Amino acid sequence: MSRQPLPQPRDVTMNEIPLIPARMLNEHVYCPRLAYLMWVQGEFRHNEYTVDGALRHRRVDRTSGILPAEPDEFQHIHARSVSLSSERLRLIAKMDLVEGEGLVVTPVDYKRGKRPHKAASGVYEPEQVQICAQGLLLEEHGYSCNEGVVYFVASKERVRVPFDETLRKRTLDALADLHRTAELGHIPEPLEDSPKCPRCSLAGICLPDEVRFLSRSSVHPRPIFAGQDTARPLYVQSRRAYVRKDGDLLIVEQDKERVATARLSEVSQVALFGTAVLTTPALHECLRREIPVTWMSYGGWFIGHTVSTGHRNVETRTTQYQRSFDEVSCLDLARRLVAGKVMNCRTMLRRNWRKREEDDKTHRNVLTSLREDMRQAARASSIASLLGVEGAAANRYFQNFRNMIRENVTEMGFDFKTRNRRPPKDPINALLSFAYAMLTREWTTALSAVGLDPYRGFFHQPRFGRPALALDMMEPFRPLVADSVVITVINNGELNLEDFVSAAGSCNLKDSGRKRFIQAFERRLQQEVTHPIFKYKINYRQLFEVQARLLIRHLANEIPTYPVFLTR
Repeated sequence: MSRQPLPQPRDVTMNEIPLIPARMLNEHVYCPRLAYLMWVQGEFRHNEYTVDGALRHRRVDRTSGILPAEPDEFQHIHARSVSLSSERLRLIAKMDLVEGEGLVVTPVDYKRGKRPHKAASGVYEPEQVQICAQGLLLEEHGYSCNEGVVYFVASKERVRVPFDETLRKRTLDALADLHRTAELGHIPEPLEDSPKCPRCSLAGICLPDEVRFLSRSSVHPRPIFAGQDTARPLYVQSRRAYVRKDGDLLIVEQDKERVATARLSEVSQVALFGTAVLTTPALHECLRREIPVTWMSYGGWFIGHTVSTGHRNVETRTTQYQRSFDEVSCLDLARRLVAGKVMNCRTMLRRNWRKREEDDKTHRNVLTSLREDMRQAARASSIASLLGVEGAAANRYFQNFRNMIRENVTEMGFDFKTRNRRPPKDPINALLSFAYAMLTREWTTALSAVGLDPYRGFFHQPRFGRPALALDMMEPFRPLVADSVVITVINNGELNLEDFVSAAGSCNLKDSGRKRFIQAFERRLQQEVTHPIFKYKINYRQLFEVQARLLIRHLANEIPTYPVFLTR
């Protein structure tokens, strides 16, 4: 597929591009797409290899070294963590170690692993280019530098890298190529079926196999997706709760008594309900660790979220804004999202319809009508007509929602006649409203984490301060996540009428009922499903990130269409 770069908001000149770190040259030679993601778009994620590398660099990063301004001929030089830059080369580097005598020096670069004996020189090309770039910087500052050394920490081996003319030219060519790529503002294509991808910490951001597959590559995706994360959300719903920081712990107190603790390293996000208090030191630590804090009303309405300085990928948001003003792009994406929602609603009714012989014909008619609604959504001529199709399909779906609820549960008082909200008037509607608020919160957090603006959508209009893109993206997941949790907790007897409070024509969950519902919601998000396109297993929370990143790839014209998640 031929891809054209999106127009830039303004021309970018060479002088406006910051100096290139020598480490980025290493990444560029290894994988141009990886360097672009890390340097231009500001993406980064740790894995076991990057964490191990950071730990092994602690010694050389401990102090900042300075080279002598005018060394004498016999002066011994041994300086760690030396930073040098050159405006002429448009290059900057932080060197692990510089050693030598007088003006003759050698840069030493530390690498976490063992010496790669498969490489003819004992050092792969990306490392050769990186150490050569350091040598060029030293020469720019008046030193003589004919070779460098790569020290492999795991095997404790030093490997010499001569700076011959071939390596110098390769380094300068890589430097010019990375500058050119940054100026064009066009992300390089992913590697195809490369053994480098599975060990890359940015595989779940880059999605190399997925992008290639959706661009009609014959190679089926390997299971590379959002990495497993053992951290879990911390929900605090008591109106008298007080959350403070104590070392590496978050302490939850109520009436000055400790009721819960959570290790910060095991917390993925903090959700506060009502008037629950989070202290300033605790909030600062959450921001430092990039743990989002979300705020909910006591009734469960999503109010907003607090994040750190935000995602640095301005390019992604620029692309999002440009496409959101394109009516053709908006309609195409909106049709897919609504058609996907209708199809998943149909699947829910097909799977969960309680068998009654007299309802078989009704069941078939409803499924047929929803399939036709899906087809109408897929060919809607405008957003206005699409809204009409969505409303008709939603009405049809909720008219038959009670057929997914067990009869004995209905007889206990969990009756559902129609969808109502603001406020919900019965227990099932109260659960649906709360589930949708929770899903909105999840999607707002997921979109912010990948660099998208959750408030600028394509189907929902960005008015009244609502997170329009989060509402867009959650459409296909309303039946699969929110409705599924509601049906499960009712049919399994996890909630009963005593868990609700009714007053002034509205209905809401009590604290105990909300706690059990949140537990059920979390179980659903951790449930694994097989991706219908890529065929690997993934849980719903990871799936949200994958879908958000696929949206980025679609908006950047890397894949022709956004693949809506449809279950069978």
